[in-house]
Amino acid sequence: MSHIVDPDTSQQEASLNNLEAGPANNEDSNSERTPSEVKKLTQALLRQGFVEEAKHAAEFRRAATRQTEINAALEALDLSLQLDEQRGIAFLIVAETGFDEKDEAREWSHPLVRRQRLTLEQSIVVALLRQRFVLHEQETGVGTGPPKLPVEELLTDFRTYFGDSGSDAKDQSRLASLLDQLKTCGIVSEVDKNEEITIRPLIAHFANPETLANLLGVLENQVRDSQ
Repeated sequence: MSHIVDPDTSQQEASLNNLEAGPANNEDSNSERTPSEVKKLTQALLRQGFVEEAKHAAEFRRAATRQTEINAALEALDLSLQLDEQRGIAFLIVAETGFDEKDEAREWSHPLVRRQRLTLEQSIVVALLRQRFVLHEQETGVGTGPPKLPVEELLTDFRTYFGDSGSDAKDQSRLASLLDQLKTCGIVSEVDKNEEITIRPLIAHFANPETLANLLGVLENQVRDSQ
């Protein structure tokens, strides 16, 4: 579960392309009003939840430059824009004001944000993808570009935890369905012509890394005990 705003990826490309094509300096003459560019940036972020520098460089730079103004516009909604400039990702999160101060577990609720509750299978795939992402950053450095992963390699890892059904087609379909579900979260790309996926930088901020690591550890122990 994450407090990142769940993106509406179905409208992402269109909204970002329209924004990038628009004028950069169309400021409202009334200084008391929110500048038009900030308004457009804020509305686009509310629709899609995040923006990647690799895909929309101009949009990302504007969001980084106007972060303070965007956060001022978002304050009344208990949302905040967070920047990871090393990885080139800007995304909305539930602001500190959206948490219950009396709740030691730091649970949050927000009328505009859908809680992203993952199934066990989805959680395993997220943990495996994040594991690969972290390894890539350790080997090449942070911000060197997102890693690509052959689906066949991910399928091998996936079978370690869920077993082999005896049917390659069935296992491949099962994994493809999970990847398709996670694609809407903005953490993985579609499978390309080389049967590879790109692990997107938002995964560095998606879910709790300790929880994911512990989950893999528990399942690894269960697999060993069953052998």
